[in-house]
Parts: sequence; structure tokens; C-alpha cells
Amino acid sequence: MTPKAVKYFEARPYPPGEHGRGRKQNSDYKVRLLEKQRLRAQYDVSERQLVRAYDRASKVQGKTGEALIIELERRLDALVLRSGIARTIYQARQMVVHGHIAVNGKKVDKPSFRVRPDDVVQVRERSKEKTLFTIAREGGFAPDGETPRYLQVNLKALAFRLDREPNRKEIPVICDEQLVVEYYAR
Repeated sequence: MTPKAVKYFEARPYPPGEHGRGRKQNSDYKVRLLEKQRLRAQYDVSERQLVRAYDRASKVQGKTGEALIIELERRLDALVLRSGIARTIYQARQMVVHGHIAVNGKKVDKPSFRVRPDDVVQVRERSKEKTLFTIAREGGFAPDGETPRYLQVNLKALAFRLDREPNRKEIPVICDEQLVVEYYAR
């Protein structure tokens, strides 16, 4: 490079040309919106479902953000995912909608069903022989680490039990829930 070019590179912290400049800094609104969208994507919930979960969480005493994450984690599709019966949230949701999952012996086909502590969730007898569930029984979809402490999982029986409400620290969701609360509090 010529000395003149070096001088210009030192003066400007971006590459030359029409494509050189970077983007503008994100606004506060955009940061909060993206965080909310990230949370929605991780739980595969609609905007309306997330607003309802936020409304329920805001009525709980304590931190609204933590209550929101706990509220979302108690959904049936999220717990099917955490137990290792499903590989993705989309697969867990489909299992529930297609009627493969029973809670306390009764078929439940709503992914938004709120599981309460001491509820037993299992794959229905007529579905256990499907290829998907034989893979799950062998631990094919089990999470990389251990299953969360708030769940008692028996993959051989394709069943699990919610022992207690989860704590925020135990929930493996990447999200700054405070930004989500700030988004909805506007």
C-alpha cells in the first residue's frame, strides 16, 4: 500500500468504497424487539400467546421476567422437549397436536396446556411403537447435558413428571427477560 492509502486507512475505521460503512447503531426499541422475537422463537409461540403469558406473569409477585420464563417453561410442548422425548420444539409441538401425549392418563392435544407440579406426562400406548418414539426411548433426542432437576424422566417408559416449578437458573433459554418485560411495559 502506498503511504497515502495507509494514511486514509488510519483515518477511517471502515473499508473503502460504497459498501464500506457499517450499519447504524441499533435503537433501544430494536434491541428489545429482537430479544422478544428471540424468546418467541425459542418457545415457538405466537405474539398473542406471549402477550397472554406476560399478562399472567405480571400478576405474579416477584420479578415479572422470571415469572414469564417459568410460565412459558410450564407449557406441555416445552416440557416434552426438555424431557428428551422430542428433538426440537417444533417436533414436541407436533407430537402434542397429533394426540401422542397424555397428561395424567388423559389425551391432551394443546401445546399450550399448562402442566402443574406432580402431573405425569407420557406417550400414549397406541403411539409408543412409532419409529419416532423408539428413537426417543433409546435416548436419541435426550439433551446433551442432564435433564433439568425439576423433571423426573423415565425414557424407557416414555414418561416424565414435573416435580416442582422450575427456577429461572435451571431453564436453558438464552434470553434477557428484562428486555422483554421492558418491551411489553411500554
